[in-house]
Amino acid sequence: MGDPRKNRKQSKGPIHPWNKTRIDAEKILTREFGLKNKQEIWKANAQLKRITSQAKKLIRDRKLEQAQKETNQLLERLNRLGLIEKETPIEDVLALEVTDILERRLQSIVLKNKLASTTKQARQMISHGHVFVNGKKVDVPSYLVDSSDKITYNTKSEFNSAEHAEIIKLKKKDEIKPVKIEVKEEEPQDVMAQAEKEIAKEIKEKKNE
Repeated sequence: MGDPRKNRKQSKGPIHPWNKTRIDAEKILTREFGLKNKQEIWKANAQLKRITSQAKKLIRDRKLEQAQKETNQLLERLNRLGLIEKETPIEDVLALEVTDILERRLQSIVLKNKLASTTKQARQMISHGHVFVNGKKVDVPSYLVDSSDKITYNTKSEFNSAEHAEIIKLKKKDEIKPVKIEVKEEEPQDVMAQAEKEIAKEIKEKKNE
């Protein structure tokens, strides 16, 4: 069972640490989700692996009554976490990706709910105790949010004030509606023809000089 005083490792590093393709993909995820380090990606991968491993076992033993019961429990839990829709077959669980896990982190949900303007700000707000989940302070950015969870500011937080500079900035950001600019795409042939005309014109002007 291990020493109860020591925390067990929740993630495992990659087998090949210098795989360029994986490193580049992890850099993109780290920037997109505002992660502290790559270990948070490995942790999400470990969570995904546990889910898919359980799904594979249940698919293999689907004829057993206990497996059917556990299948329903797994699908209900994943539905509450917002990872799958209702009445999703167990086979579709195997199609989940690490980005699905990262999108359900508290840090991502705070940004999605427009309680913060950037992923880094969302992480800082959570770590400093400015965010409540169902009326209780949660200071873990990697906390997986249940679809029924209510995310709000801490009642004692300065962000509860409508006069706070960041709250005013967020409201102004919501009021600004993006303007769509239609750009007419020119055909490649037209562009080339125009370029040839300009070159011919320059040559003619030089000759006249």
